[in-house]
Amino acid sequence: MCTTCGCEQTGNTTKYTIPGREGGHSHDHHHGDGHGNDHSHPHHNEHSHDHGHSHTHDHPHEHYHSHSHDGRGSKVVQLEQDVLAQNNLLAERNRGYFEAKNIFALNMVSSPGSGKTTLIEKIITGSGRDMKFYVIEGDQQTMNDARRIDATGAPVIQVNTGSGCHLDAGMVNKAVKQLNVADNSVLIIENVGNLVCPSMFDLGEGRRIVVISVTEGEDKPLKYPGMFHSSDICVINKIDLLPHLDFNLDKCREYALKFNHKLEFFTVSATTGEGMDELYNWIGEAIS
Repeated sequence: MCTTCGCEQTGNTTKYTIPGREGGHSHDHHHGDGHGNDHSHPHHNEHSHDHGHSHTHDHPHEHYHSHSHDGRGSKVVQLEQDVLAQNNLLAERNRGYFEAKNIFALNMVSSPGSGKTTLIEKIITGSGRDMKFYVIEGDQQTMNDARRIDATGAPVIQVNTGSGCHLDAGMVNKAVKQLNVADNSVLIIENVGNLVCPSMFDLGEGRRIVVISVTEGEDKPLKYPGMFHSSDICVINKIDLLPHLDFNLDKCREYALKFNHKLEFFTVSATTGEGMDELYNWIGEAIS
């Protein structure tokens, strides 16, 4: 978990950079700052959306924490619970702000290499609809993805998390303020490439979209059930490669539905545009 990946280390610095303003802004993370730099596994992390349904971000599997005789284990669990509670409070504030301003916030999560950034580029440039897009790019290092999005003309801010393995509600709150997101717009949050830790952190999004590609294997939902359980939409990308791979779309859907029977699916190729019209229409209907 994050106690071993370095995410909670004191002094870890998150940097916010808008392309063209490479000076950036940094924010040091400490254990008690309320920005979710440690992780917990509560069985009920519930929130609702004014989009016709509510869902619960609980985890379909048991979590076990070792407890040492000196009490250190119980202190770690309590710290994790406190940090996540602080994150959820700020996530609800984000959600209220988005709803008041009619900002449709999408939290895109995936493992590295699924094609999230290409998918976002295609959504911005290919929909043909009169929609305003803003993008928060989450990554541990580099401005590479933000520069790609900047080339589409959409306002974008890069959030470099350092050793952090996910975005949290505090990071999104700061990024939205710097990005100055307009009313009646679509905010796409590209989370850090990771199918574990981002599943536990509510950002205040309207929908969570898990993106997988057919190159990753149809058993992805079985390996990372928490992410599929906590998501609303599953985008299966790179379907143009299906003729060259041993990937069973029906099996992938079946596995995902084991953990979330309400999950909606889009099968697309962000490269060729196949299946993208359905995704454009879904976004357009949600913001209208």
